[in-house]
Amino acid sequence: MKNYLLTVALLWSLTASAQSDFTIDSIKTMDLKEVVVSATRATSKTPMTFNQIEKEDIEENNIGKDLPYLLEMTPSAVTTSDAGAGVGYTGIRIRGSDAARVNVTLNGIPYNDPESQGVFWVNLPDFASSVSSIQVQRGLGTSTNGAGAFGASVNIETDGLNRDSYVTLDNAFGSFNTRKHTAMVGTGLIADKFAFDARLSQITSDGYVDRATSDLRSYFVSGGYYGKKSLVKLNIFSGHETTYQAWYGVPESRINDDVDEMNAYVARNFLSAADSLNLLTSGRTYNQYTYDNEVDDYQQTHYQLISAFDLSSSLTLNVALFLIHGEGYFEQYKAGRDLSDYGLDDIAIGTQTITSTDLIQRRWLNNNFYGTTFSLDYQPNNAFRFTLGGAWNEYDGDHFGRVIWAQYASNGNIRHQYYFNNSIKKDFNIFGKVIYDVADQWSLFGDLQYRMVHYTMEGDDNDGLVIDQSHNYNFFNPKFGFKYQINDYSQAYASIAIGSKEPIRSDFTDNIDGTIPKEEKLRDLEIGYSRSTKKYSFQANFYWMDYKDQLVLTGELNDVGSSLRANVDKSFRRGVELQVGYQLAPEVKLNTNASFSQNKIESFNETIYNYGLGWDEYNADLVSYGETDIAFSPSVVAGGNIEFTPLEGLNLRWIHKYVGEQFLDNTSTDSRKLDAYYVSDAVVSYALTGNNFKSITLKVAAYNMFNKMYAANGYTWGYRGGGDEVRENFYYPQAGTNFMIGLSVKL
Repeated sequence: MKNYLLTVALLWSLTASAQSDFTIDSIKTMDLKEVVVSATRATSKTPMTFNQIEKEDIEENNIGKDLPYLLEMTPSAVTTSDAGAGVGYTGIRIRGSDAARVNVTLNGIPYNDPESQGVFWVNLPDFASSVSSIQVQRGLGTSTNGAGAFGASVNIETDGLNRDSYVTLDNAFGSFNTRKHTAMVGTGLIADKFAFDARLSQITSDGYVDRATSDLRSYFVSGGYYGKKSLVKLNIFSGHETTYQAWYGVPESRINDDVDEMNAYVARNFLSAADSLNLLTSGRTYNQYTYDNEVDDYQQTHYQLISAFDLSSSLTLNVALFLIHGEGYFEQYKAGRDLSDYGLDDIAIGTQTITSTDLIQRRWLNNNFYGTTFSLDYQPNNAFRFTLGGAWNEYDGDHFGRVIWAQYASNGNIRHQYYFNNSIKKDFNIFGKVIYDVADQWSLFGDLQYRMVHYTMEGDDNDGLVIDQSHNYNFFNPKFGFKYQINDYSQAYASIAIGSKEPIRSDFTDNIDGTIPKEEKLRDLEIGYSRSTKKYSFQANFYWMDYKDQLVLTGELNDVGSSLRANVDKSFRRGVELQVGYQLAPEVKLNTNASFSQNKIESFNETIYNYGLGWDEYNADLVSYGETDIAFSPSVVAGGNIEFTPLEGLNLRWIHKYVGEQFLDNTSTDSRKLDAYYVSDAVVSYALTGNNFKSITLKVAAYNMFNKMYAANGYTWGYRGGGDEVRENFYYPQAGTNFMIGLSVKL
């Protein structure tokens, strides 16, 4: 913490001294978009594959679903929802890459959880209402801050300067008792130098899946000083989520309404009479959890101090300091747990010895993530631009568990703590980027990044195992490319990039025999062409992502049953992404995209455990499959919409999404996959303007209009025993036809 305070003092003194040395005039108020996020964003001259979603598009689609659904129409994107209705625990995969491989930054500040490297959108309820633009770079993209981008990076910029005062009230209601309430106010520019904005939001939903409720609350407060040559802005925002758990999924037999198979599932998994009745009577919205407070309860608060200084006509400095504090738990009812697993003694009651108990546990996280980001941008003319940037951050996280109730408490005290461990992860990166126009039509791009990671863990994990360990990584990630302006309408580009990425927390904690996976490496080739006229636009991008030592699930378990990831020597993703926009008529516009890909592991070996004919053995059988498809990587993903504006203020959109079949594991086995699905939505909005208000907008959305019964996510596991092989498939069913209606008033 002392090092952090010294860093803060040093950087602030640097920016203060820079401010005092101004000698030339600059723009009246600086554009936050240009100075804060430019270091990690691609531009029109960058030979990378990206899409940008502006505020107008964000507002059109922000009716109640979580932020991943606002990105669903970008190429190669697939969204998921545990509760089935787009609220609560939601996620997004891009080019088949999961959340741990999608880098997310908020105003250039890293957001991915440093340990799991995942992105938990549920901790940012209604954040989209405070967002100005989102850039999605596919592939390795340009150098960014935080966890390595191995499938995509999502760069989010919050609202910049609102020059005029405003009041906005957004309310939406819909199926599954879903409600969204948002109030926003802003002062506009005060005394030509200051501006303040605030937002308060609540989203609640019963969820599509049984008991999968969500109660999400958030606020966003921002105040800024906008000088002639400087900008200083403080953002404070927080999200508090309480969601009933829907993590377990639904057994395949329940999805298929197969009573015989459900009874077989009950017998195989020793379900109680109550749990059996729940399974047999619930339908496809089945939720294994029935304890009334089986919830995830977590609050995350962000503090961002952002500054930008125009040092000269060609030199801009940007420095940001940040702190993210997170604290919360998930609560679980556990039946028949061994007292010894919780550090409790067996109990003698008369002649009986009690060795197990029903109990309620809470598994806690309490963490701080803090650091700085910086960039120095030098642009002496339109033909040359150089950016020196980077970040330093430190994560300090406590993981611990408590028993808050037990039928037999043994020697435990109230809130008995049964495990505790602490993790510290330090991350530093520095990069230099240059774009140089060598001729009227040619631009060259270079990007060199060095990243250093130090990760330590001490204590015991929830399974009682000591996890003391320390790891160091040093990565060099170069990127090069060019862009060619063919004519006023067309351009082409190509780039080659190399990236490296460290394993995630569970790769360290679950590999208890000391066999730690190697870091992953990726070479990414991107080749693209685009053409844009007044009437139409067309983009085509070819990519080849070549992995070395990619980490995948192989079926292997440790001795307490945790799934292990292992390196596979060679794997790749290659494909083509197409985008078309066409103005069919003055009032009719078409936008569509499609991705066609191959996602392969060149040689995959699965581990399946064999308990023998008499269930008295423990053997690890190895099954070789040769070349297989990478799990959760559909070979076809397509989307688009037709937009019709018959009169001023009235907008009608018909939205389409197709996702091809996906395998639940890496064996390419047809009996373990998600079926392809096509979903169609319709959104109608009508906006009025008046003298006493800026606008009143009514929106009506119908989702999954054709009532497609589908699952967007799932998992599988299996074993051998008694001469049989058993595979248990689980799915996360999505809602059928459902509706939302919203009213937005801007004053």
